[in-house]
Amino acid sequence: MIAEAAAAVPLVLADDKRKYEAHPLLSLLARPNVAQGRADLLERFYGQLLLSGDGYFEAAGAHNDGGPAELYVLRSDRMRVVLGADGWPMAYEYSVGAKKHRFDMLADLAPITHVKLFHPQDDHYGLSPMQAAAGALDVHTAANRWSKALLDNAARPSGAIVYKRLDGQSTMASDQYDRLVAELESNHQGARNAGRPMLLEGGLDWKPMGFSPSDMEFQKTKDSAAREIALAFGVPPMLLGLPGHNTYANYQEANRAFYRLTVLPLVGKVSGAISGWLSVIMVLN
Repeated sequence: MIAEAAAAVPLVLADDKRKYEAHPLLSLLARPNVAQGRADLLERFYGQLLLSGDGYFEAAGAHNDGGPAELYVLRSDRMRVVLGADGWPMAYEYSVGAKKHRFDMLADLAPITHVKLFHPQDDHYGLSPMQAAAGALDVHTAANRWSKALLDNAARPSGAIVYKRLDGQSTMASDQYDRLVAELESNHQGARNAGRPMLLEGGLDWKPMGFSPSDMEFQKTKDSAAREIALAFGVPPMLLGLPGHNTYANYQEANRAFYRLTVLPLVGKVSGAISGWLSVIMVLN
């Protein structure tokens, strides 16, 4: 949602004198490479930046005006920073399987620009909102698994089958136990067996179990975790349809806050990085 909104924000090229309707940089962004347009390229970049905390643009080829001919977005999980003796990046290493490609950052036009989100404990890599919301993500995933397991078992908690022989003994033979378990798994578990009546032989009694209050709280826990994840990314939960106490009076105000507090600052950060990186081809005379 953030990546699509940010990629759709129009970019303007201007200086203190005028706004430029035509310029090599505008042409480059409009058609950055043969496979992508402007929106596709930027959406991919914003997605990588938000999920990993790091985004990488690559300038490839050479144009007649001295600037790059194409722009690409490189996957963040494949990139590694190579530090020089002064502690600053001297190169970037991109790995695909066993193959590695090294981008020299000491060239006249740096082939890579690295945009990163703020990380208080790392000088070279950014901190993703996904990492900040890691605890809420674990809770949400666990709640999803619990709900899936519940649906697989006919959307109700399993009960207990009590075995009692006429002589009062309650111990089953191992072959009887294995046969009973196999029949339950094949005939009474999964969505296709929902509502199927259970046929019990002599000596077996079914004791249904109800939900405990703690079981009923799982959906609320899932919704609470989803709100925490949305807030970590800067998305008002109202825009995602999440139930709960919304802090906005209406959807329009939530959407305005989403753009003002999340989308536009992100676009400003990335467009500033691109402008500084490609300023070598900005001949604004």
